[in-house]
Amino acid sequence: MPENFRFVVQPEEAGQRLDVVVTSRLDGLSRARVQRLIAAGHVRLNAQIAPSRTPVAAQSVVEGEIAFEDAGNTAAEDADLEIIYEDQHLAVVNKPRGLAVHPGAGRSSGTLVNILAARFRHLPEGSDPGRPGIVHRLDKDTSGLLLVALSAESMTALSELIAERKVERRYQALVWGSPRFNRALVDAAIGRDPRHPEKMAVLAAQGPDKAREALTELVVQERFSEATLLEAKLSTGRTHQIRVHCAYAGHGIVGDATYHARQRLPGKPGSQDSERFRRLLEALDGQALHAKSLALKHPLTGAALSFEVEMPQPMADMVEFFRGRSFGIGQL
Repeated sequence: MPENFRFVVQPEEAGQRLDVVVTSRLDGLSRARVQRLIAAGHVRLNAQIAPSRTPVAAQSVVEGEIAFEDAGNTAAEDADLEIIYEDQHLAVVNKPRGLAVHPGAGRSSGTLVNILAARFRHLPEGSDPGRPGIVHRLDKDTSGLLLVALSAESMTALSELIAERKVERRYQALVWGSPRFNRALVDAAIGRDPRHPEKMAVLAAQGPDKAREALTELVVQERFSEATLLEAKLSTGRTHQIRVHCAYAGHGIVGDATYHARQRLPGKPGSQDSERFRRLLEALDGQALHAKSLALKHPLTGAALSFEVEMPQPMADMVEFFRGRSFGIGQL
């Protein structure tokens, strides 16, 4: 049965898009799913059907139903996928760069969920039926380790472990410049950028933008003359968290044009190194960010699990390029 909801728009929410306000009010629903509900006529603004982009006014009434979506409709697609670990309750996969984790607006196929549907057949549903088996996610252009729930029991238990910060997730990020710190804790709330809704931003923890607590520990692994290899440890898991926090710290990730506009070497354009960097950037085709390790206690057996995978070759080639341009700078 559909779950009904109804709320009144508060003054601090006035002027925001309908889909943004509904997403902020309904915990556990992705913005993509909210947009599908709106498009299907399951959300009403002042008793009228309205598009997702409609700005809402204070004291407006938003109501609707969270209609059931059949996870069985996820099309199974055979494709190569590296399975690092698998038992009857969970799996750990090494997601390649360029693969979206789940279907979203304008994308119903070619995702990790589609591949998982072919590999495991029956995946458990969570709070969003459009994301069966998914308990956390990686950006499309971020590679590395991802947990997948294979049973209803593990779906609930893994979600709780992540919410309780009992799953250790470490990433490698190649960033521009040389941070003044060797180790830093970035404690800065993240929410949807009110000026650019497709992006996230560091915002006030209180107020109309509904920013949520976000904690990232950054540790320098190796310094180069123009870039630095960081390890990033997540305590929370907000959308684009590491990318936003690195940019906020003044050191955007190499290849991440969304949060760091400058993606070229200093010096004369057209030089041999500039051309080589351009080719490496094309091969990287996204941000130099890799989910290298996962550690947790098995939610059903209590066994200690720990996994690690090497960064993909295009990112390793980019790291080696900056290493070769450095002089007397290296690992700490």
